[in-house]
Amino acid sequence: MVTQTQSDTGKFSTYLALTSFGIGTLFLVAHLQFPEVEQILIFGLLYVILAILLNGIALINLIYQLIIKPRERETLVIRIMILLSNIPIALLYLNIVFHNNLF
Repeated sequence: MVTQTQSDTGKFSTYLALTSFGIGTLFLVAHLQFPEVEQILIFGLLYVILAILLNGIALINLIYQLIIKPRERETLVIRIMILLSNIPIALLYLNIVFHNNLF
């Protein structure tokens, strides 16, 4: 029987958050370097939609684990905060892209 230690709980969500941040940053940098290439903008928008879906599923899983594993509350809340920290970053990136395309 495989048991999970406290440090393993929700570890995937942290990797997902960091990966989402990294890929989003790559799309932003690519768009800023090559603003005339519309495919970057399209793929970036599709990526944002996919990231919202995957991060939303991970968030729901963390909230579920928070309910059923009260002893790991501190670890799970930290992982939820890490996951949610991508929201203001994504909004900032979208703001940069929209302002870059308008002017």
